[in-house]
Amino acid sequence: MRLDKFLKVSRLIKRRTVANEACDNGRVSVNGRPVKASYDVKVGDRLEIAMGARTVAVEVLQVSETVRKDDAAGMYKEV
Repeated sequence: MRLDKFLKVSRLIKRRTVANEACDNGRVSVNGRPVKASYDVKVGDRLEIAMGARTVAVEVLQVSETVRKDDAAGMYKEV
């Protein structure tokens, strides 16, 4: 699954266009490397998202095309 879609489905970022812009501006890195929105997310990847003054670090536990709102937090684990 594309990185921008994963960020939207997992509800780490509310909109896919915002996730795409964050990737383009270098605010999202995977395993320590800045990546584009088209990066293919895999289970075990470590994502770091710079949001303003804070940085959110998560590990991907599950990749799924559609997830209910209640189950979205189960797609990742905060590190």
